[in-house]
Formats: sequence, C-alpha cells, structure tokens
Amino acid sequence: MKALKVIKKIVFTLIAVVYFSFALCMTILLLNYNKYGVTQFGEITLVKLTEKVSFEGYKKGDLVIVEADEISEYKKGDTVFTYYVDKDRKPHIKIGVVGEVYPDDEAITFENGNSYSREFIAGKPTKVYNDLGGYLSVVESRWGFLFIVLVPCFLIFIYEVYALIVEIKYGAEEN
Repeated sequence: MKALKVIKKIVFTLIAVVYFSFALCMTILLLNYNKYGVTQFGEITLVKLTEKVSFEGYKKGDLVIVEADEISEYKKGDTVFTYYVDKDRKPHIKIGVVGEVYPDDEAITFENGNSYSREFIAGKPTKVYNDLGGYLSVVESRWGFLFIVLVPCFLIFIYEVYALIVEIKYGAEEN
C-alpha cells in the first residue's frame, strides 16, 4: 500500500507540474499582446491566421513566426505581414508582396497598391507551423483562459480548503 501512495504522489506531482507550466506559458503569451491583439516578443510576432487567406503557402489555422526588420531591409518581392484596422477598429493581419519601399517615409507599398507605415508592419515570415494557430487561438481566447486555467485553479483551491478543514476537524492522518 505504501508503494501505491508513492506512485500516486509522483503521478499527481507530474500532472501538477505539467499543468502549471502550461498555465504559466499561456499567461506569458497573453501578457505579451501588442496593441493589435497579437503576441509579440521584441521583434518576433506570433501571427495566428484565423481568417481564410488567399496567399500561397498559408492557410487558415496556421501559426506564422514573423520577424520585424528595418524599412531598409525590405526588398521588392518580399512577403510581408501587416496590421490593418477596419472601420470598427478591429485589427486584422494582411499578407502581401512588397512592390516599393520608401525608406525616407518609413513605409512600404504592396504590389496591389496598399501602403503601410512602419507602425503597421509586423515583418517577414520566418517559419510556419501548420494548424497550430487554431489551437493557439483557443488557448489565448478569453473562454480558453477561463476554462483551461482559472476554473481548474479554482477547483484545486476549493479542494485544498476542504482538505485543510478535514485535517483540522479530524486530525492529521497517522502512519
């Protein structure tokens, strides 16, 4: 019986470490949102493609790692991710091919004629993870954070309060 208790304790500890590590990573991702609602660590941005994209090599649900460069580093023909804010002030991600670069104005123009200043340029794609963006969207959503992190933490807290009350009322378990 003592070996079973040890195994139970090891398994519970392992599950707790994995869960709290996941919760910590989730929280770090959420705390690093930029003003466009996208996770950004310095010059690296994690772009989740949540809308259908008519651009070869990318599809809805992909996670794209995007790295920002100086305006002078962008060249004609580069694929670039930019932010676009619609009339309802909701940010979106746009993908395009650079047509012209204007280093003096710190802006670029896509081949289709859309122009973006430095403030709205996310950067060039460096790596694509297929279908991972869909999972990250769920994890980083309000409801995902509530049900994946907050509710389990609350239940663990309630269980610990219950265990404390039982221990106080009936005494510690004797070996």
